[in-house]
Amino acid sequence: FVANVKKCLAANNIQGAKDLCKNQKGSVAAVVAAALVSYEEMDKNTILTKEQKIANLQKTVEEATALEMPALQQNLPIVATLTTLGTLVGLLGTVMGMIKSFQALAASGAPDSTELSTGISEALINTAFGIATGAFAVISYNFYTNKIDNLTYAIDEIGYSIVQTFTATH
Repeated sequence: FVANVKKCLAANNIQGAKDLCKNQKGSVAAVVAAALVSYEEMDKNTILTKEQKIANLQKTVEEATALEMPALQQNLPIVATLTTLGTLVGLLGTVMGMIKSFQALAASGAPDSTELSTGISEALINTAFGIATGAFAVISYNFYTNKIDNLTYAIDEIGYSIVQTFTATH
């Protein structure tokens, strides 16, 4: 998408770039569409200087990016919370299993190996699930954070290209 928009801009085909934005859904397309609207407005503006037009175009890209970023990051806190909660719930289960084990030891004079091993088993199962949940959540968080970083890079790249194209052609 970004490469095709750059080709349209190089050919001074603003309408073609706008059509690409209509067909492409997502944050990058929304930022590019806003920048292209500003591009056309600055192209037709005869009052502002070239530097003012460029500053206005840069401001439009920054504002559109600022509006899109919260939408990209809206569910990341949930995944981060799951990371912590998975580990804490596993730890809670571990503690409860150990409490059962110690109650089995305290209940009778001679330790009941079945009750003792049941409590320890429960503790270890909870520990394993807590670690697995935490690990899965960390992997998910990093995956989505990386995707957001890549989108942010694409937005920055195309915004810079639009501004540079305007600078070069006006």
